[in-house]
Formats: sequence, C-alpha cells, structure tokens
Amino acid sequence: MSMVSNNDSGRVVVTGMGTLNPLGNNVESFWEALISGQSGISRMTLIDPSGYECQIAGEIKDFDYSKYMDKKTGRRIARFSQIAIGASRMALEQAGLETSQMDETSRQRIGVIIGNGGGGIDEDQRSMETIHSKGPGRVDPFYISKRLGNMAGANIAIEFGLLGYNGTLVTACAAGTQALGEAFEIIKRGSCDVMLAGGAEAGISQLGLAGFSAMKAVSLGFNDNPTKGSRPFDKDRSGFVPAEGAAILVLESLAHARQRGAEPLAEIIGFGCSSDASFLVAPAENGTGAARAIGLALESARINPQDIDVISAHATSTGVGDIAETRALHSVFHEHVTDIPVYAAKSMTGHMLAASGAVETIALIEGLRHSIVPPTINLENPDRECDLDYVPHQARDMESSIVINNSFGFGGQNSVLVLRDMV
Repeated sequence: MSMVSNNDSGRVVVTGMGTLNPLGNNVESFWEALISGQSGISRMTLIDPSGYECQIAGEIKDFDYSKYMDKKTGRRIARFSQIAIGASRMALEQAGLETSQMDETSRQRIGVIIGNGGGGIDEDQRSMETIHSKGPGRVDPFYISKRLGNMAGANIAIEFGLLGYNGTLVTACAAGTQALGEAFEIIKRGSCDVMLAGGAEAGISQLGLAGFSAMKAVSLGFNDNPTKGSRPFDKDRSGFVPAEGAAILVLESLAHARQRGAEPLAEIIGFGCSSDASFLVAPAENGTGAARAIGLALESARINPQDIDVISAHATSTGVGDIAETRALHSVFHEHVTDIPVYAAKSMTGHMLAASGAVETIALIEGLRHSIVPPTINLENPDRECDLDYVPHQARDMESSIVINNSFGFGGQNSVLVLRDMV
C-alpha cells in the first residue's frame, strides 16, 4: 500500500465494517435480524442474575475468541478486547487491508481510536473473588492489563501491527460515535490515512448490574418476557436493558481508498459534540445539549436540517432520555421533524453503552446501501410526549441519502455523526 499523506478533497469514507453484538456475529446476520425486528435480549447467562430485579440482557451468542486470534492471546486479554479484535478483523477483511503484508511506513499511517466505558469491569469481579477465596497472591498477573479501558485499542494495534495514532475515548454512551467522529477529524487533518474506529463494551457482571440497579436505570418488570424489555418511546418503558457488543469501522481518506482500489461503503460528512453541563446520569430535560450537538454536526457537514432523511435515535428506553431526545429533534428540525423516520435499534439490541453508537452507525450504513429503515419494536403504547415517526414494528423500504446518528452519554456528553451515501 502506498503512503498518502494529503487528501486534496478532504473526504473521509468507510471501507470496512465488523461487529459482534446481541443480534449477530457479523454485519450480515446483525442487519438481517435488525430489519426483521428480532430481539437479541434474553435472560442473562454470563452471570447468575438471581436476586437482581433486572435479570435480562443483550448478550453476544456463541462467541469464541479463538476464531479471531490465537488462544494464548485470547487468554491474556479481557472480553471487551477480544470482541474488539474480532470486529476489527472483520472490518479489515472487508476493507481489503492485509496489514501483515504492509511495510512499516504504511502501518505508521494507520491508527486506532476506540470508545469504551467500563473496561474490564468483569475482571474486577473475578479478581475480588480470587482475593477472598485464595488470597491476593493468586490474582491473575494479567488483571491490570485486562482491566484498563485503553486496552481494546492497544490490543487491536498489537494484533494487527498498527503503528499510527492510538487513543481511547471514555465518554460513556457517546463514546463509540465520538470515536468515529474523532477518527474522521484525524484523517481530515492528515495525521493518518486509515483509522480503525468504533466501540467495545463487555460489562455484564454482578458489579455492573448492581451499580446500574442501584441507580434505578435498568429495565424492570420484564424478566419473564425479556424480548419486551427494551421499549424506547413507549409509555411502559422502565429503563435500559444492559447489553454488550463491539463494532469497528475502517475509515480512510477517499483519495487513499481510490488509490488502492477499495470500494467505499458510505461517506462521513459531519460530526458534532456538546455537553449538557447539568446532571451526572440524566440529560437536560429540554434536550438543549443534544440539540446543540446535532446543530454542530449539521454545520460541520454544511447541510440544512431539511437535508436529513433518517435519524438513528439514541433512544435508551429511559423516561427522561427519550423525551429529551424527542424535544431536541423538534427544536432542530421544527416542522420537518414529522417527515423524518426516527428509529431505535436499542429496542432490539439493548444498550451496549460505548459500543452502541458504532453498532448503530453500521446499521445506518446498511440502511443507505439497501434502502431500508429498520423498525422500533415494542412501541405498543407511545408516550404522548414522544410524537415522532419512530417506524413502529416493521422495517420500511425507503431510499435515503443523508442520515444522522445520535449518541448521548452519562455526564451529558453528546456526539452526533452525519453520513451520506456514495455519490
């Protein structure tokens, strides 16, 4: 691969995608399940949830790390790093990038930026159990290197020999989308030709579940009917459903993609971030911070609100969150908002925290490519304050050109990405 340090057009495209999430272990199976309105939520198996009010989750099914790396590497890294490497391998394969065949100069121009929230929180649980049962001297010597949140990005770089920019964003539920946005900016400024970017989260643990339960943030009342538990915009919603997943996208300058004959899947054209600066675990009720991030993303893309065809909502299935997002969309799009389909992938996946935005970006790109808008399931009794077109129950055939992805995190950290089909 030839080195290209300047991009005359300044355009950034996606050339590869990979994911492991509750709906599928690759992009194709995820997309088919999503547009079919399937739920990936079931009773927890990664931990025994007995005694917890919320006993359901979106878990990756039949994950075997040895399909994506050698067993020695897999044993030494945490689950969130394992699934990040798995998703990265898929994305690189689709992009046609054989990093093992590249020279050092080329690999210096490939970077990594990953969104992550909890790191190896599941490793905390195991290590504390070891201390109590066997003593501190028996703690896994790899505990710290498993636990740290930056290790997904570090392990991706090590696995594939990537020598460029490497970073981790820990902006909670906004992190996956923000990682993609920052990768977009890194390429635009010429620091890298290619970026692996996205999010990874594998925090289903007793400690994590106990914390979110104490916060009164998780879904209640659906233990006997798990697939109904995640219900964004519905008046009977009671909180988010915990989930795990990873999604990695290959971003590169259009000039670089063309030079090596790669087929772009979509183009990233805008990115915006803002802060509510209000509450730790709830959005500003009027949605002003979210609206500001959307406005900044549209400004970055140099488009008008009426240019947007489809919106992937953050839509956590929390009472105040869904209403605040709806208000934000009203304030940005005004009367045009009723013409825009606004769907909630989390109704099927649950909330993968830092990975959600990246998984949802893959869904948007697939929607552009196949002219389909996924549905929002479980929207049986819409909240009267949630009055938009949420594409209830069934996917919709619809051609679209410009779409946006909303991601809003704990702490009031908001990230929005604008994508366009290839023209």
